[in-house]
Amino acid sequence: MKHIVIIGGGHAGCEAALAAARIGRENIRVTLFAMSLDSIAMMPCNPCIGGSAKGHLVREIDALGGEMGRAIDATFLQSRMLNASKGPAVYSLRAQADKKRYMQYMKRVLENTPNLFLREGEVLEIIVVDGERSRITGVRVESGAVIACDTVVVCSGTYLHARCLYGETVNSVGPSGQRSARKLSENLRALGFTLQRFKTGTPARVHKRSIDFSKMAKQDGDINLVPFSFETDPAEIHRPQLPCYLTYTTHETHEIIRANLHRSAMYSGLIDATGTRYCPSIEDKIVRFADKERHPVFIEPEGEDTQEMYVQGMSSALPEDVQIQVYRSVPGLENCEIMRPAYAIEYDCIDATMLTPGLEAKHIRGLFFAGQINGSSGYEEAAAQGLLAGANAALTLCGNAPMQLTRAQGYIGVLVDDLVTKGTQEPYRMMTSRAEYRLLLRQDNADLRLTPLGYQSKLISEKRYAQFQQKQGKITQEIIRMKSTVTSPEGANPMLAQKGSAPIMSGIKLADLIKRPELTYWDVAPLAGEAVFDEGLTPYVRQTICEQVNIQLKYEGYIAMQQQEAEQFAKAEARTLPPDLDYESITGLRLEARQKLAKLRPANFGQASRITGVSPADLSVLMIYMKTREGDRERSHA
Repeated sequence: MKHIVIIGGGHAGCEAALAAARIGRENIRVTLFAMSLDSIAMMPCNPCIGGSAKGHLVREIDALGGEMGRAIDATFLQSRMLNASKGPAVYSLRAQADKKRYMQYMKRVLENTPNLFLREGEVLEIIVVDGERSRITGVRVESGAVIACDTVVVCSGTYLHARCLYGETVNSVGPSGQRSARKLSENLRALGFTLQRFKTGTPARVHKRSIDFSKMAKQDGDINLVPFSFETDPAEIHRPQLPCYLTYTTHETHEIIRANLHRSAMYSGLIDATGTRYCPSIEDKIVRFADKERHPVFIEPEGEDTQEMYVQGMSSALPEDVQIQVYRSVPGLENCEIMRPAYAIEYDCIDATMLTPGLEAKHIRGLFFAGQINGSSGYEEAAAQGLLAGANAALTLCGNAPMQLTRAQGYIGVLVDDLVTKGTQEPYRMMTSRAEYRLLLRQDNADLRLTPLGYQSKLISEKRYAQFQQKQGKITQEIIRMKSTVTSPEGANPMLAQKGSAPIMSGIKLADLIKRPELTYWDVAPLAGEAVFDEGLTPYVRQTICEQVNIQLKYEGYIAMQQQEAEQFAKAEARTLPPDLDYESITGLRLEARQKLAKLRPANFGQASRITGVSPADLSVLMIYMKTREGDRERSHA
């Protein structure tokens, strides 16, 4: 039996282990090593899943057969659809998690998955046999034991050589006081990996009883729930949602921070790692956005059975005595009691350009990486990479082609392509603006885009795939009905007048009426008579089908244009480049382009075009060279 070792039990490690075990089934044993089995799927920072662009990732993870969507549906405290006033391309689901119950749910799923085993302990070394392309033979753990294995997936999160800092306090520990992994960084360097030093942070947790919520704006969850998982029926969710609250920093807050900047570990010289641009500490906000009079602060519950409240927006590396002053200068927090102080954490990660699009090391066969070890930030980004790396570890051992997603297929494809093609000089965060094909890559159609790929990779069950095919067929059936049904002025004009829409003078297809900005499928569908596609469906599945019909018809022209762009993109991706191509010998390429191409070894022209420092002129030279080379080969074989 083949053996896969997963290093790390965070969100990347959980998805990697589950994907590998589900694909491998009885042929592959999967062992997940965690520093502590009590920290499986821990949320050391914001206890939430989803949000802008991140919600897309969770939907895609679920569509491929991952677990994160089901886990948060089973354990959320509050759920809200963000950007609901905008277009469907940027709708983003976000749910506040009960962090302890989320951990318990994920650990229970892991423990009950066949051929998947959990082990507590630190992996010190990945043992590699040298050759033309080195390969894995095992791992050495802290006890001294050597565990033989064929493949390793490194999902070490922010634990590598980690240390937590606030003020002058420096603790050589990982997130939430967990042990730091001290040896694996040295091993990765010895194996030829370039390491970077990144930083992130977390705010303080305060006691709920010490907060005056009357001075804050209450934020309730949505009444009409939309689950993350395509398998979850919201009608089966029967639990109350807990509120969150909004307040703001004050002039006093900013003055206290400015007066004590020199005492922050970030500004005193204790930290030299690179921090995240899109989730800055409160100190960074005050310095970088000096013109802003206030910054939002969200007070969010950490769980149903705890009084700890998360103070989103106030991550800090200030000393504890200053943190108390800063927090108590915020309306509603005047008497707050800090239960856990805020801190910054710095850690090692690799240069992800050393990986293939399947997240395998280019120079070591069978060694995969996923999550914050690759320079990304966020639970969702980690889980997405974990699923891909774990799936590919198993698929490779089974002799199958690896799973790869392009930028036109999903946000996961954008995330991975950005990391392995461009690399990152700071913790990478997924955003909708990074995706070129946002109208195609909506969260509502993640199953339509990716479930066939999940099924092909054996991550989607036969039952779920049959349900997916039924849904897909009914969407197509109803779109055809709307396109083929013509209504008369007598039938349509009363409804059009009621909706403030211009009357029609002759017959018109219902699909054309849906394209009007003021009309929707629900307005127009009754003109076609009673629908028959919804027989035997739950109300929620029927609703999702109607939403797809509405979106696909209303934005049909825009979707078609973006689809054409995606097809052009696919052509560039199909023009492959040999892995052993000698770029130094190609005359006409600029020096920078030769160096970047030789280092990154792009798999195709599309990937080459996205490398920083490779210009359109360089691509033209490369294309002419490849055509000449192919012509020479054809003539030599003639």
